[in-house]
This record gives sequence, C-alpha cells and structure tokens, in this order.
Amino acid sequence: MYKSKKLSKFKNIKHGFFNRFGGVSKGIYKSLNCGLGSEDKIEHVKTNLYKVCKRIGCDKNNIILLNQVHSNILHKIKKIPKKKLKGDALLTSKKSIALGILTADCAPVFIYDPNNNLIGAIHAGWKGAYRQIIPKTLKQFKLMGSNLNDLIAVIGPCIDKRNYEVKKDFLNKFISKEKSNKKFFNFKNNKIFFSLSDYIKENLLNFGVKNIEIIKKDTYLLSNNFFSARRSIKNKLNDYGRNISVIMII
Repeated sequence: MYKSKKLSKFKNIKHGFFNRFGGVSKGIYKSLNCGLGSEDKIEHVKTNLYKVCKRIGCDKNNIILLNQVHSNILHKIKKIPKKKLKGDALLTSKKSIALGILTADCAPVFIYDPNNNLIGAIHAGWKGAYRQIIPKTLKQFKLMGSNLNDLIAVIGPCIDKRNYEVKKDFLNKFISKEKSNKKFFNFKNNKIFFSLSDYIKENLLNFGVKNIEIIKKDTYLLSNNFFSARRSIKNKLNDYGRNISVIMII
C-alpha cells in the first residue's frame, strides 16, 4: 500500500493506494483483487475487500464502490446507499464512510479540503478526464463551501506515459478539443504516447488547485506489483484484477 505524503500529515483522515499484495485471490488475480466486476471468485473478492476495510479501519459495510463507467457523473454521499451507484466520483463530509476507487491503469484521484473536512475520490481514466470529471468534481467542492486554494489533490498510481501508447485518432480527439493538449503527448519511433497524470494535473491547475501530489508508480510495470489491464491484454490474458484506493474521514 502506498500513501500520500501530503495527506498523511492529517490525523482525521485515513487513506491508501493498494497494489496486488495482501489478499487471497489466486492465478491471474493474485492476490488483492478488489474488482467485483472481474471473473474472480466473488468470495475471494469479498475477503479482499474486508482486508482492505480492516487496514483502513472502517466497517466492512461502510465502504462505497461505484459501478464505474468512465463518465463525469459524481455522487454526494450522506449515508450508505442501498444499491451500487453508477458514476466515477464520490464526495462526502461524513465520518467512517470509506470512498473506494477501482483501477487497472486509470488514475485514482483523492481531493481533500482540510478546512471543511470534505473528501473526494475520483476514477479518472482518459475518457472520464476528457469528459471533465475533474472540473465537475471541483465545482461540487466549491458549491459545498470549499476554497479551491485550500484543496489538496493526490493523483494515485496509474499507467506512465512511457507505456501508454495510443493511436492517432486518440491524439486527434484531444487536439481537436484543445490545441494545447498536444503537450501531453510524446512521439517516438513513429509511436504516440499519452501522459494521463499530466493531463489530470493540468485539469486541477486550471481550476485553481495548486497543492498537488503525484504518486509516481507505473501500474504497467510488473515490478511495481499493480494490476494492469494493458499488461494483461498484452500477455493475452482473458481478464485482470483491480487495484483499490480508499479514503475516509475518521
């Protein structure tokens, strides 16, 4: 599990960016697969989620996971929902409710307002980021009384640009939206590479958030021990596990 240096300074929140270690799943899901949408045994995934809750210090029924759809849909949480919500961002000011984000190369993003004791957790793949999930979440923080200058944002482990090769239509999609987006792409040996974390960082900066930390751990590299959709596809595996990132007010 990796932690943010910036968030670790605050004693009233707990958080963690978990990798593959510490669970009970077998085979390609070994070992801390937290993806209920994977083809792993559901009892293994539930045991893994229980282990995560224990590590964070929340009740096993108090962790909220979304049906993530690469959207700009967010939810304000006042109590544990009765059914799984569809969307890609969660916000709460309630204590003891853990916000969970599942990833396998996309970026988990935490936002914390220490003055209003408000937390946010975002699933930011390229589609969600392109569809403005970051600015939309920040607007909600503002509506809930946050001063954007006070916010702390942490971009968790995701695929690094060195391993994020994309096609030309992907490049064109971003450039047609904003010409300056070209700066998030590298060109090498007739290949195009995209920096997801830099794109997310720019979204945060453009909205006035300056206190930003990036956890520089490439999920694609096996040596970092994260699940990676792209690595699994390259190795011709038919599925992959999901990493979990969790934040909670205590």
